[in-house]
Amino acid sequence: MTPKPIVLKVQLEAPVYPTSKLQGALGSFAPGALVTLLAMSDTAYRVRGRARHGDVAGWVRMNEVISAVPNLNTNLKKLYERTQMVDELIQHKQVALGMTSQEVQASLGKPSRKSSKITAAGKEERLEYAIYDQVPQTSTGVNAFGQIVQTVVYVRVEVGTLGLSFKDNVVSEIEETKGNPLGGGGARTVPPPVVGF
Repeated sequence: MTPKPIVLKVQLEAPVYPTSKLQGALGSFAPGALVTLLAMSDTAYRVRGRARHGDVAGWVRMNEVISAVPNLNTNLKKLYERTQMVDELIQHKQVALGMTSQEVQASLGKPSRKSSKITAAGKEERLEYAIYDQVPQTSTGVNAFGQIVQTVVYVRVEVGTLGLSFKDNVVSEIEETKGNPLGGGGARTVPPPVVGF
């Protein structure tokens, strides 16, 4: 979920629990022990590290560990909310302002056309996607018994083009040409990627 593992330092003797309800300790981490963050709840972090009795993964209270990352809890909540929004967009094969190029390609696939421009202001990239729809066409013919039959064949037809401009690897502009690829709902916006981990 985060670009690289987050390492926390245990402040005081910290019991480690099997669940986030913090009941029935498995063991304890010594003060100064380094642990890797795996997950979080409202009151605790799930961590992995070397406890006094051996390697363990479990839950510790938030106030028992410190982080070199300022505002860790707030940033993790923002990252979680953004990830949920982006996953929903990817599931519905949609795009929004604020998505990264990797997220856009996970949603729409490989672009039809790609171009990039490097200026003094930074790198700008543009991806274009041809949006297709399956259109039914009916054809009339004669079957093996001499009867007239109609068959439906679905033809793939381009219904629009979607152009995405990226600045610093984040969608900054969405342009519809030929048709209405966004479906009339307009462009959505997601928060930019959370940095600082």
